[in-house]
Amino acid sequence: MRSECLPFSNIPHSSRLFTDYLSYSGSTPGFYPRSPFISEWAKDEFQKIDYPADRRKKVADILERQNRSFGSNSKTSENLQKFRDGAAVAVTGQQVGLFGGPFFAVLKALTAVKLARRAEAQGVPCVPVFWLATEDHDFDEVNHTVVPTPDATLAELRYSPQKKVEDSPVGDVSFGEEITSVVDQLADLLGPSDITDALRQAYRPGENMGSAFGKLFASIFRDWGVILIDAYDPEFHRLAEPMYRAAIDRAGELDELLIERGNQLEAAGYHAQVKVTASSTPLFELKEVVPHLSSLSGDVGRQRTVIHRINCDFKIGEDRCSKEDLLQRISASPDKFSANVLLRPIIQDYLLPTLAYTGGPAEVAYFAQVAVLYQQLLGRVTPVIPRFSATVVEAKLGKFLEKYGMKLVDIFQGEERLRVVMAQNVLPPTMQSDFAAAATAITRAMDKVRANLQQLDPTLVETANTAESRIRQQFEQLEGRAARAQLKRDEVIERHAKALSAHLFPNRELQEREIAGVYFLAKIGLGLLDSLYEAASHDCPDHQVVFL
Repeated sequence: MRSECLPFSNIPHSSRLFTDYLSYSGSTPGFYPRSPFISEWAKDEFQKIDYPADRRKKVADILERQNRSFGSNSKTSENLQKFRDGAAVAVTGQQVGLFGGPFFAVLKALTAVKLARRAEAQGVPCVPVFWLATEDHDFDEVNHTVVPTPDATLAELRYSPQKKVEDSPVGDVSFGEEITSVVDQLADLLGPSDITDALRQAYRPGENMGSAFGKLFASIFRDWGVILIDAYDPEFHRLAEPMYRAAIDRAGELDELLIERGNQLEAAGYHAQVKVTASSTPLFELKEVVPHLSSLSGDVGRQRTVIHRINCDFKIGEDRCSKEDLLQRISASPDKFSANVLLRPIIQDYLLPTLAYTGGPAEVAYFAQVAVLYQQLLGRVTPVIPRFSATVVEAKLGKFLEKYGMKLVDIFQGEERLRVVMAQNVLPPTMQSDFAAAATAITRAMDKVRANLQQLDPTLVETANTAESRIRQQFEQLEGRAARAQLKRDEVIERHAKALSAHLFPNRELQEREIAGVYFLAKIGLGLLDSLYEAASHDCPDHQVVFL
């Protein structure tokens, strides 16, 4: 295995806030109290964590129960004991996507392991934790998975429950018999493997999106000691009640702070991730809906409903209530309330003694905004560290790149342009040399013309530059036509371009964001985790291209 470091500045759609934070430059130190390098501050941050012993015991008991149900092994049990004994946690998390979700979910878990080990190397006891985002309500984001097919197309497998409550937490979605046929389709694409067996064991009728994801990840990371947490558990909601109450009791103050932080980000040339208004609150109520809409086998379903501020009162859907009434409702049934994207990390780090959180570019950007909530509600801002980001290049694809003289950035041009460039790179050697010689001759000739014009009339030099630009444009068009002629004669290039695009830039997105992690683990084996962990330990804060 070898890897190459690819700057995020060369990757489409990378935000400046994220790329500035990678180097801890620009205005980012004003929005992030810690650098993205845990070894620089692990000991100091550990001393700041205020985590009561009684909360630690209650959380440890719940985590042990949950991880037993997921089928975690002795490595996880050892880390749970370290947690009981006072260890901090390096946390990551993700929506519970179908069949484990995109590849970056695997990379997140490995990053949490890496951070925990780096903290321990600094003398700080720390264990990795993966937060299952089962309370998220965007089912369309998690109900499908994508894997490449042998003919280099992308197959999308989708699960559609017979019944589902609109805007209900995805953790409420239980699998019926229809999940079996979807698993069979995936198994046919992946072929026999330990991962395929694990998928069949996890994704069965009666399981839900959260429990199936947890069982799959417990199997994948059985040798890595990753602790899984499903915070949709009612016991966690009871523990989080003080934070839910604070979010309502101080809603106006928190809104003002968030709006001010958004203005600060914009003034620095960045942007806020979540729009906050003067009527916003960071909390939802889970309202019961009529049974016939439910996906819960006849039980009443629950729908996330936004809570708005109206003067001194609150509005939940069409219902209006006073602050006192709402606070009483929270105290009576905290399990009927759920945090929004800005409050969720606060709840996480109230429930856990978090040394650091690791996430992708969007999550890093959220933390610049949510830091004001951390300071007000927890008294400290949890450091955020960019997760390991990677594209895996299988051996066959690596040979294609070498054959055509390509790099990953070339794939970002899109499949149509990619085919032309590949064809140009395999034109007959004599034709390539002739084009190169002609291009050099144009440069030399125009340099002489410019030199003479400079003596005759300097104002004509710019006209000469424009003429040369037009000549080169026409020349490049000619070379492109020659490449297209070559392409018509060579169907192999078409197939190779299709394969490179499907595997390395699927749907014009980074591989890690589109292709299912189980695809790589089934095809290459769980040993891939060791190779990825080795790459993650390299000193490259940007994207890595991992060649197998």
